Amino acid sequence: MIEVEGLTRRYGRFTAVDQVSFHIGPGEIVGLLGHNGAGKTTIMKMLTGYLEPTAGEIRIDGLDIKTHREAIQKNIGYLPENCPVYPDMSVIDYLDYAAALHGIPEAQRPARLREAIARTALEDKATHPIATLSRGLRQRVGVAQAILHQPGILILDEPTNGLDPTQIRHMRDLIRELARHATVILSTHILQEVQAVCDRVIIIQGGRKALDAGLDELRQGARLLVTLDAPPQQVRSLLAATPNVAAVEVLPGNGDGRHHYALQLHDPGNEETAPALARRLADADLRLYALHKESRDLESVFGEITAAAPAAGQRGDGRGKAAEAAAREVAHD
Repeated sequence: MIEVEGLTRRYGRFTAVDQVSFHIGPGEIVGLLGHNGAGKTTIMKMLTGYLEPTAGEIRIDGLDIKTHREAIQKNIGYLPENCPVYPDMSVIDYLDYAAALHGIPEAQRPARLREAIARTALEDKATHPIATLSRGLRQRVGVAQAILHQPGILILDEPTNGLDPTQIRHMRDLIRELARHATVILSTHILQEVQAVCDRVIIIQGGRKALDAGLDELRQGARLLVTLDAPPQQVRSLLAATPNVAAVEVLPGNGDGRHHYALQLHDPGNEETAPALARRLADADLRLYALHKESRDLESVFGEITAAAPAAGQRGDGRGKAAEAAAREVAHD
């Protein structure tokens, strides 16, 4: 459905987004994760046609955004980061105005308004001025305008930004409900948001794509963790000789007198490695306390990527933080 190849955006000599490529299929909920200023908002603006790429291609439903921008935009619902609404208007008047901008025929607008208000649970606030609403309810108004024209793609930029815990929970539930009818892309710098609602994460670091993987895939580490009663000099060679084991790492102890090891595997998907290892240990009369696959969370993966990536100020021509800050201000990212 969404194909992005070599997407790049420069501001002068500063590169805000650098050769980013990804494909998103129908019905996916994908999180764009990264620190503030990583390039997430810039990518979203290019996907929605509000910002022209310096280089690269964007194709949605087979259409090139360079030549079919208006047709593509008709199938996209967009919630910008700061949820720009008209505070002096009532909720229903603003949504009626938004429906007109979306090109919804006048005869269809009442039904579309009722549906959008119901899906965002704004029935009790429909006649209230937007200025009187809480931040969470304003975000819901922003989502309501994004779904009025029943788009197949929803692009939500920091949808829980500034919300309290109750409002965040409500927004998560709303996103899950919306995803039953549309492909959803949301940007955030909050790890919990991706883990709570997304099927897949694309991590953006310094304007580049650092990772693109399903959450289930991320949780499955490539190592087996083993706890034994034997020290390294006694078991290292036995562990290393086990089929499918590529390397053996001795892990720090935790004061329980046991010895902990991490086994890097040639083929992490081979389910026969653990039983084969258990048999070898039993044959060697070693006491086995634990044997399981390593499980990683998104926080550890994100920390690894952040630690390995160059500092953000090294992007572009190396002008440093001041130049980058200026470029970010232009990009509103």
